[in-house]
Amino acid sequence: MNFLEKENLTSAENEPLNFLEEKRRIPSKEEMQRALEERHGAELQKKFASASVAVCGLGGLGSNIAVSLARAGIGRLHLIDFDKVDITNLHRQQYAASQIGMDKTLALRKNLRAIAPYIEIVTDTVKISEDNLRELLIGDDIICEAFDNAENKAMLVNGVLEYFPEKYIVAASGMAGISSANGIRTRKITPRFYLCGDGTSDVTECSGLFSARVMLCAAHQALAVLRLLAGETEV
Repeated sequence: MNFLEKENLTSAENEPLNFLEEKRRIPSKEEMQRALEERHGAELQKKFASASVAVCGLGGLGSNIAVSLARAGIGRLHLIDFDKVDITNLHRQQYAASQIGMDKTLALRKNLRAIAPYIEIVTDTVKISEDNLRELLIGDDIICEAFDNAENKAMLVNGVLEYFPEKYIVAASGMAGISSANGIRTRKITPRFYLCGDGTSDVTECSGLFSARVMLCAAHQALAVLRLLAGETEV
């Protein structure tokens, strides 16, 4: 570090708190909207802003899906999970060490607010079941399945396809291990059902879960949502 860099660092540390807070001012809703429109185009951003997306399960898949969608300016995110943040989550999920023990719904909502302070975030700290999924998901346009358990995945996908044939569901299967990223892809299973992942890897049979590969699958899911909102239904 040279003298000028050291001098600038010292000056910043000694600046009055109100001056530092002024420099860290959160942009207005209008400013953030304009910034998104510059990146995505006004027409497409309007579609994103008017959409409601449910993220079912807020672990390695769901928390990363939610972050990507929040950054894209999705108007309403519906976060659903019954679990709490655990130390074993930190290597691949979008939580801080200081949030261990918090409900994932509340912790993730706080983290998303820091990214996109003006989006609507609805939380349900419950376990999704066949009995409550119709009530929980009725107000959402697209549902992201982000569970760990195969039976729960099947339950949610089958429930959405049965009760909400007009909605899209984007699910995941296979992101465990440290195999090549090229195996992860998005497939269109039916006109309203998309499946992301390699379709084969299972955490019980592979060498664990690695953040980069889980995030790749989550990115596929988030991008599938954005493409559907843009009217791009083919993969």
